[in-house]
Amino acid sequence: MMRQYELVERVKRYNPAADEALLNRAYVYAMMAHGNQKRASGDPFFGHPLEVAAILTDMRLDDATIAAAVLHDTVEDTEATLEEINKTFGPQIGALVDGLTKIKRLDLVSKRAAQGENFRKLLLAVADDVRVLLVKLADRLHNMRTLQFMPEEKRRRIAEETLDIYAPLAGRMGIHEMREELEDLSFRTLNPDAYNTISKHLQDLTAKSEKLVDEIERDLTAKLRDRGIAARVKGRQKRPYSIWRKMERKSVAFEQLSDIFGFRVLVKEIDECYRALGVVHTTWPTVPGRFKDYISTPKQNDYRSIHTTVIGPGSQRVELQIRTEAMDEVAEYGIAAHSLYKDSLNGDGQLVGESRAYQWLRRTVELLAEGDNPEEFLEHTKLELFHDQVFCFTPKGRLIALPRGATPIDFAYAVHTDVGNTAVGCKINGRMAPLLTELQNGDEVEIVRADGQTPPAAWESLVVTGKARASIRRATRAAVRRQYTGLGRQILERAFERAGKPFSDEKLKGALPRLARASFEDVLAAVGRGEMFSGDVVRAVYPEHKDDRRLAGEAARSRARGTIDGAEGGPGIPIRGLNSDLPVRFAPNGGAVPGDRIVGILTPGEGVTIYPIQSAALAAFDNEPERWIDVRWDVEASEPQRFPARISLQSINEPGTLAQISQVIADHDGNIDNISMVRRTHDFTELTIDLSVWDLKHLNAIIAELRAKRVVSRVERVTG
Repeated sequence: MMRQYELVERVKRYNPAADEALLNRAYVYAMMAHGNQKRASGDPFFGHPLEVAAILTDMRLDDATIAAAVLHDTVEDTEATLEEINKTFGPQIGALVDGLTKIKRLDLVSKRAAQGENFRKLLLAVADDVRVLLVKLADRLHNMRTLQFMPEEKRRRIAEETLDIYAPLAGRMGIHEMREELEDLSFRTLNPDAYNTISKHLQDLTAKSEKLVDEIERDLTAKLRDRGIAARVKGRQKRPYSIWRKMERKSVAFEQLSDIFGFRVLVKEIDECYRALGVVHTTWPTVPGRFKDYISTPKQNDYRSIHTTVIGPGSQRVELQIRTEAMDEVAEYGIAAHSLYKDSLNGDGQLVGESRAYQWLRRTVELLAEGDNPEEFLEHTKLELFHDQVFCFTPKGRLIALPRGATPIDFAYAVHTDVGNTAVGCKINGRMAPLLTELQNGDEVEIVRADGQTPPAAWESLVVTGKARASIRRATRAAVRRQYTGLGRQILERAFERAGKPFSDEKLKGALPRLARASFEDVLAAVGRGEMFSGDVVRAVYPEHKDDRRLAGEAARSRARGTIDGAEGGPGIPIRGLNSDLPVRFAPNGGAVPGDRIVGILTPGEGVTIYPIQSAALAAFDNEPERWIDVRWDVEASEPQRFPARISLQSINEPGTLAQISQVIADHDGNIDNISMVRRTHDFTELTIDLSVWDLKHLNAIIAELRAKRVVSRVERVTG
């Protein structure tokens, strides 16, 4: 276990002006707080926060971060309190420790929800101070290094979480060395056989290729030196998880991989990167399609480098990364190496400027923290973390970075949420294209918009970015809420009319305390969803009003049977079909068509189900009169719509019978949605056919024509 003076010495190696008193105070406080606590390995628990601090000293972080690392488990695992930390070490370190403290005693419905809630709190704290994330990643790295002491089931859960969230998060922050180690440690736990096999292959390959690697390093260094470029060339071997992922992605065996080894060319200045590239490309043949310039177009995590692949000595494929020494430091340590972070802290320890990676993180947190539940938050964040980027442009030249597989819908939401919500089409490179087109590098995308447009709910499963998915889900929920709010208002207006009482928004707002709802809109939506009955609202507004629900229900049924007749109307709520502004569906066993006398049944959470008044299914609701809703048809003759209907028929079992039946329906402009057949006897077959028709007259014409056919012995409509 690291001693007190060793911790101070590690910090002073890169920061001679370190606050030695602060580090000593944090060390002693944490040691006393953890006391005799042990880890699963049997080692003193206090050794863990010290190892976390040691990892962060390798990244050359500031005194406050090192102190927070030493203290990060005290509030969670000891008798120490956050108030005590704030008092002893100041609010800056207290905020860091608080951001790292897990949520306890939460009433959450699942482990996944708890994981999501903890992760939400972590990222919200990170949005205030990125050092929270750096300590958390170091904490996870040390836990993964000692994972073998945990029970197997817990090992797998932690490794999966690391591979799903923390390793990609380290990558998005540009800390690639840590990301790769987290991936390998997770891979070793989740798939030990594959890990061991690949590691053995790598050991054998390293032994065989050692001379070739040295030769390429010497040859490349010499050629650059001859052109006046002082460069440092480093050979590196890919890690097991990276190799495994490539084997899985390309469905190839280990022996088929030709880029196990890569080389980094490190120079002093940016112009030397391009000069070195010229030397490489004029010396060895390039591999087409393997060139990327992340210097002119950096990744969102601030990664900058030139990537190319050539056929080098011995006809070997050689992957090269060309960058400056400063770029290499950012590539290894990401945001922790960013000069803004080290040099631009104000007196409160806050960043004066921000790197692109931190800006991305803040935007992600702001977008994903707007009301989604913990599980959705976790899902969307995962989508944002896995980024193999494609770069596209707006017509004005703004660069938009998106994941591979992104569509113009993702592009629209990346530009602005309002652009995504109102998107109806797009142009890619000046030509109209479907919104589901997969975007390619360099595409110029123009989004066609329409006011009043709401994104279809189906888009949620088609987009690949977390921002798009979260925005679509919110817009869909808002649209559904508006539907239920509109339905609820119509139901209440008619309920107050039946009760002979005036209805107004002001009167309803005055009854909110009695209805236990926070807003007027909440009441309307609850009534529309069927979660609150209209009679209860009437009595809340007019406590002296009394009614008999059964009599009211009978009256509603009487009105439904007596006054609702086809499209002529009556006082009921207008029904326009499945594309209505109201949440409407039709009876599952038979549907309903204009011309039928109809009644609506309110189903909690589903809206209104429309039944023909003669439907036998209505008997099931006789004891629930509060669910009966007055409805009427409101179909425009100029905008005809098809409606669902079902017929049952008995046909003679002979060749061509089904063709004759289908022909009758087609000749009458009917549409068959579904058909089922059951052989009742050797001579007869029972058919049930779901149709789409214009109205009752249209349906009756089809039935009459079918009855006239010799092959049909019986046909009748099914009404449920």
